[in-house]
Amino acid sequence: MHDNEPETFAYMTLPETFAQMLGQIGVESTACKIGTVSAESGDYYTRYSSSTPRMVTNRGCVKVSGKNIDLIHIVQKG
Repeated sequence: MHDNEPETFAYMTLPETFAQMLGQIGVESTACKIGTVSAESGDYYTRYSSSTPRMVTNRGCVKVSGKNIDLIHIVQKG
């Protein structure tokens, strides 16, 4: 390690990381716990479209305030 780097780090979930990145560009947002938002309970895919994978993993949500977008749902193709 270099002298200017901390020896410990804080573990952040993907929504927390995304909310922090949005904060750096001036967008107010908060990370939601995974599975607490109603948008996460539905299906994220369809098998009728050939370009859509069969499995999609829920990675969480970020609530945005002060913009036209209220919620960002993060999913992972797999």
